[in-house]
Order: sequence, then C-alpha cells, then structure tokens
Amino acid sequence: MGFAYVPFDVMELHINEGRLVPVLQDWWPTFPGYHLYYANRRQLSPALALVIEALRYRMPPPRRAG
Repeated sequence: MGFAYVPFDVMELHINEGRLVPVLQDWWPTFPGYHLYYANRRQLSPALALVIEALRYRMPPPRRAG
C-alpha cells in the first residue's frame, strides 16, 4: 500500500475497476495535458526529441460504457 502521483489518464481504468482508490482529489491539477520545460536554445539530444514526440502523441481516451 502507498501513494503515487500519476497522471489520471494512466490510472483511470484501474480506478474504474476498483483496483485503485483516488485520494486528495481537492488537490488534483485541473489543466489538460502534459507540460514539458526544456532549453530549446540548445540542440536536442535524440533521446529528448523522442520523449517530446511521444508526449505530443495522445491516444484517444477509451470509450466509457453508458
């Protein structure tokens, strides 16, 4: 048992299926998406360029039954 600070879209399925219990919801961030800060005046390493590209890609959210 423990706490984890994880993006909601990653854990939503587990919460909906009862495997995880959300806590401290009053302090959840309210902005959509991810934010990444990096020095853009320097040449990007190939690894950082891949991370940025991966964060730009967003899979559509799973359909909810209802």
